[in-house]
Amino acid sequence: MNDPGPISTHPLVQGVRATPVPAANELLVDITVCGICRTDLHLAEGDLAPHRPQAVPGHEAVGVVVETGARCSRFRTGDRVGVAWLGGVCGTCRYCRRGDENLCVSPVFTGWDRDGGYAEQLTVAEDFAYPLPDAFTDEQAAPLLCSGIIGYRALKRAELPADGRLGIYGFGSSAHITAQLAIKQGASVYVMTRSPEARELALELGAAYAGDAYDHPPVPLDSAILFAPVGDLVPVALRALDRGGTLAIAGIHLSGIPALDYGRELFFERQVRSVTANTRLDGNAFLALAARLSLALTTTAYPFESADRALEDLAADRIMGSAVLRVRPGH
Repeated sequence: MNDPGPISTHPLVQGVRATPVPAANELLVDITVCGICRTDLHLAEGDLAPHRPQAVPGHEAVGVVVETGARCSRFRTGDRVGVAWLGGVCGTCRYCRRGDENLCVSPVFTGWDRDGGYAEQLTVAEDFAYPLPDAFTDEQAAPLLCSGIIGYRALKRAELPADGRLGIYGFGSSAHITAQLAIKQGASVYVMTRSPEARELALELGAAYAGDAYDHPPVPLDSAILFAPVGDLVPVALRALDRGGTLAIAGIHLSGIPALDYGRELFFERQVRSVTANTRLDGNAFLALAARLSLALTTTAYPFESADRALEDLAADRIMGSAVLRVRPGH
């Protein structure tokens, strides 16, 4: 990626680099498929400032280990692995020590600090690679590695009570996975999104209601998750919450939030929470749960050379479910 800019200006540039060499604690992975996340779009367009020049984006990478560093022992050559957003932590700050590694003061992120999965190969610290459930193909597994994991953490942060009523604002990759997580565990899900096609998909997946992004759901919500990066929806979602309800904001980037009316939107102990990355425990717990619940992944595949077009489609809400890049044909 060269200088960030509107995706219509094609900030992604295809090129050739030397084969990466894994360090002693790293794996070298041949990438087969990489999911396309809205965070990739935020990085390409400059909503998130670059951490280093010409970084290769992509943090939902699936591939096969082709080389292991001298100190590696968890994986062997030929193993299938997933590479996610969180690529490293210091392990010594007070957040890491207390188990909140997603709040590490010096984290490393795949596709931001280190080269990601929009490439034929990458290296990953072995401790930050995930074994993937056999139940999912490479194309199905890719969106689980960020959209799924972050949705899982957002659902935890939203504190949805058992058999509760969950509101979902925006219905892209993460939302279509999270809705299934909630429904399959007994919740009723109410989806608010501007896309008619997304509303149709939500109902097909079992949502109790699907309306426009600014519509008021037909019942008070116990919890809500905001997936759309639209700050104007924060007061809308808060007004839909019942007493004691929680709104979790799942994105890494959000446009400005308008002034909140304390009485209408925050009183009666309604609360707002952000979601910051995930821990590896989150990732492993979610992947096991996804396999147990037999989640259905709706994916749209793009050839490797069409990454720009995929991000343009994502920006225009033309993708139902999750988009993936087929880095190697046949996967």
